[in-house]
Amino acid sequence: MLPLTKVVQPTGILDSIRVEQLRQEINDLVETKPTIILIDLQNVTFINSAGLGGLVAVFKTVRATGGKLFLCSINDQLKQVLELSKTNKIFRVFANQDEFYSQITSGN
Repeated sequence: MLPLTKVVQPTGILDSIRVEQLRQEINDLVETKPTIILIDLQNVTFINSAGLGGLVAVFKTVRATGGKLFLCSINDQLKQVLELSKTNKIFRVFANQDEFYSQITSGN
């Protein structure tokens, strides 16, 4: 059985303004008690330190409620930011939503 999964798809530049919107969206979702939240970053063109801090904050929020948070469809700039900040060790990243659903439904 597929766990209750909600997908969030921010767009544009993930900066202090957009990350606050993302945090609110995640907080609203957490109230519905999803098992998993997937943040699809396909349409994010750039992330700054505020955006990264926001991703870490929503990760902690979801985890505190017993849920899991995953990322997918990251661009090269975001991949580099995650690696340089070593936050790539806390986020599980999938190539895209298809890979995410394939691995989640197979139990990996």
